[in-house]
Amino acid sequence: MQPLNEDEQRCLLNLARRAIRAGLRGERLDLSGVAAQLPSSRLREPGAAFVSLHLKGHLRGCVGYIVARKPLYETVVEAACAAAFNDLRFPPLREDELDGLEIEISVLSPLFVVKPEEVHPGEHGLMVSLGPRRGLLLPQVATEYGWTRERFLEETCRKAGLEADAWKKGARLEAFTAFVFSEATATAKAEAPGASTG
Repeated sequence: MQPLNEDEQRCLLNLARRAIRAGLRGERLDLSGVAAQLPSSRLREPGAAFVSLHLKGHLRGCVGYIVARKPLYETVVEAACAAAFNDLRFPPLREDELDGLEIEISVLSPLFVVKPEEVHPGEHGLMVSLGPRRGLLLPQVATEYGWTRERFLEETCRKAGLEADAWKKGARLEAFTAFVFSEATATAKAEAPGASTG
């Protein structure tokens, strides 16, 4: 998957924050005219993405779309608002939390079917499904916790509400890769010696 350049990353991060700020006011971010101001046509192409919100080093919300049905910039705006206000694991974001919020975006490749031995923790995200149950974990989750391949498979099964060994018993395994960037990494790049700023 082709990485996004710094301008594209900053644009999506800015849109995500603006969308959350509008949501805190009970409004929706006005996207009219946004498409014409995007730094590249790539952001107007259909894209799948997750937005993860962190506050003081802890997850504060994570929602996304695994199938590319809308332009990437619209997907990011919708996922940002859903992560802030509709992730049922957390109460809706409060205005006093916004300044300390760290936004991370994961742009996903298409899903592809894998065998258990083909899963590479840290490189692959994983979706496990069996019947109506489905669970997904992003690639950075396995890295964060230092999981082995087997543990990653088990935890994704648990996320789906399945037995930990369902991956051995007929569950469908699909993997994806993700290009992950955040406000912290974008800022670090912008401040690096010789970096261009816009």
